[in-house]
Amino acid sequence: MFSHVMIGTNDLDKAKVFYDKLLGTLGVRPARVDGHRIFYITPTGIFSVSKPINGEAATPANGGTIGFACSSPEQADAWHAAGLEAGGTTCENPPGIREGSAGKLYLAYLRDLDGNKLCAMHRLA
Repeated sequence: MFSHVMIGTNDLDKAKVFYDKLLGTLGVRPARVDGHRIFYITPTGIFSVSKPINGEAATPANGGTIGFACSSPEQADAWHAAGLEAGGTTCENPPGIREGSAGKLYLAYLRDLDGNKLCAMHRLA
């Protein structure tokens, strides 16, 4: 359904260090830099971080969350730990199992250096 997701940052260099570490836990290669943007290109889509082209400050979406698929709860935990180590902050509940209308999920939430809300998700059987 989606070709790519792009979020804003106020410090591209710090964002690259953060996301290289975070997405590296999912097997994603370090970002390619294109001027004012960085791109993580995978077979299933592109995740990009950009300085706003209008020259104004980047702000996080209110109510928005970007989810990253994980192959196991352990991978989600590694993702979360890498994000914290790279300067992110935990949010929501601690990583763990949640049950709801979407089924049984293992979720781990972070906010990146610019306040964007991120989630690592593994669907449990």
